[in-house]
Parts: sequence; C-alpha cells; structure tokens
Amino acid sequence: MKIVPTGQALGADIVNIDLNQPMSDADFRQILRALGEHGVLCFPGQDVAIPAQAAFGKRFGELEVNVAASLYHEPDFPEMMILSNMKQDGRPLGLHDAGQDWHTDMSYSKDIALANILHARHVPMRNGKPLGETQFRNMHAAYEELPDELKTKLEGRTATHDFNKYWEIALSRPGTSRKPLTPEQRAKKPPVSQPIIRVHPITGRKVLYANPGYTVSIDGMDRAESDLIVDYLFRHQTRADFFYAHRWAVGDVLMWDNIGTVHNAVADYTMDEPRYMRRLQVMATLDYAALAA
Repeated sequence: MKIVPTGQALGADIVNIDLNQPMSDADFRQILRALGEHGVLCFPGQDVAIPAQAAFGKRFGELEVNVAASLYHEPDFPEMMILSNMKQDGRPLGLHDAGQDWHTDMSYSKDIALANILHARHVPMRNGKPLGETQFRNMHAAYEELPDELKTKLEGRTATHDFNKYWEIALSRPGTSRKPLTPEQRAKKPPVSQPIIRVHPITGRKVLYANPGYTVSIDGMDRAESDLIVDYLFRHQTRADFFYAHRWAVGDVLMWDNIGTVHNAVADYTMDEPRYMRRLQVMATLDYAALAA
C-alpha cells in the first residue's frame, strides 16, 4: 500500500490495495492516520463488492442507518445508502440531492460521525469531463488561522446545530421532491449543542466545528453578537487555501474525515446524466487516538 498526497489543502490517493480483501492491522493504522492527516482519501479503481465495502467501513466504527435508507439502500444492507439520479421502472433508485450546500454530516446529532465512504459506480459525464465533484474545506487549517482573540473567546463554548436548518435550505431548491418536516420528524431530530472548537480524535489537534448547513447560533451569547461571529466563521472557511475538490472517476472509493472537514456536493449535472454512489457513514464510536498510536 502506498499513500500519495495531493499536495493541496487536503487529499491523498491510496494505491496498491484491494478493498475486497480484509485489511491488515498495519494497513488499518496507516489509513486511519492518513485520514486525520489528509482529510480526504481516494482509493482509485476499486471494484469493491457491497459486503466488502461494508466490512471496510465497520473497521473504523459503527455504521449509521440513514433516515432515508428505508427508501434507498442496497438490498440486505440498510447501512449502505444509494445516492443516485437514476430510475428503474420509473422509480428512483436513490436520493438525488444529498450533500448539496456546505455542511458536516451528523453535527446535528449528539453522536457525531467520523467519516463518509462513497463508492462511485456511475459518474455523470459531459464532453468527456466528469461532473458532480465533491468539494471540501480544511477545518484544522481554519481553526489555526483564526485570530488569537477569537480562539480565546470561543474556547469552551458550544453552538446549536439544527437538522431543520439544512432541510429548509434543501426545500428552497428548484425541483426538490422533499417535503417540510412534520412535527413528529422534528421531535425525532431536536437541536443539539456541539463544541465550536473540538480536539480531533485522530490528530489530537484542534478543529473548527461549525458549518453553514447546521450551525445556528452560539449558546449563551447575545443573538446579534452570535450572528456576527457565526457569519465570520462561515466566511473565514471560504479561504482558497482551505479548499480542495475531488473529481470523480468510476471505481473511486472516497473516504473523508467528517470532523476535520466540511463538504459540498456540486449538482452541475442533469437527471439524464447518470450518477450512482454507494454511501456509508461511520460514526465516531472508537478510541481513535489509541488505534492510531
């Protein structure tokens, strides 16, 4: 196995490994460390079977069963959600608008996620070029580049994250098939508080844990002051030197750090340009510092 960094704000290719084969403990440790260091890992050219992808994900933590998985998942694998704009017999095969707009998965949940793992089976193409890139921003770097005065002000503070904020953004998109959340659905996903600055479980370094998709306000702070700071944090994240974009190829398995990055799926393709991804979400359920040591 070989790790080849992109040399950009995030990203590395991991080559000479077949994800259909069980990982050795040494390879697992290397991949875990690389996830913390590089944030986004691409395993190109993989033809990984569904059970093998699930087994790979389970090495890193418990797998989440998404709320949409009851409609869109691989047979017998409810934890493997399908992201797709394709249809079969007139029925959608997957969720077609997942991941659009900047966010961090599961920040709206008391139990947060470590990583996402997507396997590209169909990639939309136009004029020989791939569409639907996934974009990332480096939250290790975003924290490090905050003004010292603001770091001190935010240390130990929490912010409210709300699932409904992202849902309302999605509802505003033209052509969405989503419906407003019912009171019962809202009750199942109440707002939660998260540390604004948290220690990353792999690197041991501090990261900025706030994202435009779910972060609403800073707890215990005057709302006007909170709005100013939250707006600044979101604008700060847009610095070009924090940015990385992955252009997909069929066979890519992309694994990204859900604590040390925020991400956005670019929807620059039409419903006639097929896309099909198998998605796992790994919850942060293990002692990663000990496993990476």
